[in-house]
Amino acid sequence: MPLPRLTLPALALALPALMGPAAAQDRGSVNPKPLPPLANPDDPSTPAKALFGRVTAPTGGPARPFGSYAKGCFSGGEALPLDGATWQVMRPSRNRMWGTPHLVGFIERLAARAPQAGWPGLLVGDMSQPRGGPMLTGHASHQLGLDVDVWLTPMPGHRMSRAEREETSATDMVRSDRRDIDPEVWTPQHTALIRMTARQPEVARIFVNAAIKKALCREAGGDRGWLTKVRPMYGHNYHYHIRLACPAGEGACDDQAPPPPGDGCGSELDYWFSAAVLNPPKPKTPPKPRPPMTLAGLPDACRAVLHAR
Repeated sequence: MPLPRLTLPALALALPALMGPAAAQDRGSVNPKPLPPLANPDDPSTPAKALFGRVTAPTGGPARPFGSYAKGCFSGGEALPLDGATWQVMRPSRNRMWGTPHLVGFIERLAARAPQAGWPGLLVGDMSQPRGGPMLTGHASHQLGLDVDVWLTPMPGHRMSRAEREETSATDMVRSDRRDIDPEVWTPQHTALIRMTARQPEVARIFVNAAIKKALCREAGGDRGWLTKVRPMYGHNYHYHIRLACPAGEGACDDQAPPPPGDGCGSELDYWFSAAVLNPPKPKTPPKPRPPMTLAGLPDACRAVLHAR
């Protein structure tokens, strides 16, 4: 979710949670082990992420998203096949290659168009869990089956092995001082791919590191309308995050408000390179951790989705 500007103490408190782990760098497992069962899954205080994180298959029935991107779930999910002519799924051990059919179809179409941008194919990172909901690690959003992370590393010319998919590291696109892209790894094809993605009518937002947004602003030329959808966000230096709008007619799905008008390349972008953001002060008092979201914090429909057979 996009975030408001924060006071310095609030920013220092929020940064660790907002930045999270470098998910594209966290290795998976060739032989993942199932999570142990919960001692009392019906306890109302059980974190929702512990419940949805243990579900390994989708529901049957029609595909329906319920709630918002950071407080939601979905029924009738589909898995993106691990391999396509122009995509490969990374970190399959996470079991996060699920989404609504709306998202799965979008990824397949985008991957097919990627060579038009000079991009050989997509390395697809996290989508959603089989029924969405909160994840045990890595994301606050990705709960509706309408979000996908695409690596900023081009697909190699061979079909990757399971070990490669679990252990290969993505490429960091951002300079070590975090003020611009790394010119040794950033290419015109990166700009072309993100521009092409943003032009797709289903796309509501694209989240990238602020340094990447700066590069896109610099390289966009006279055609700048697509930049409105590209929003700076903490992290996102190894991948770009695509968020689709709620499908038409899905009244239980809560869209975000439209992005602000303009290309987002002015003073609002300068904010992300301020000292308060790049080097926030540590809080004088250690913050209390927020309690995890429980099932009660999700739409009522998510309880049925969770327990559906």
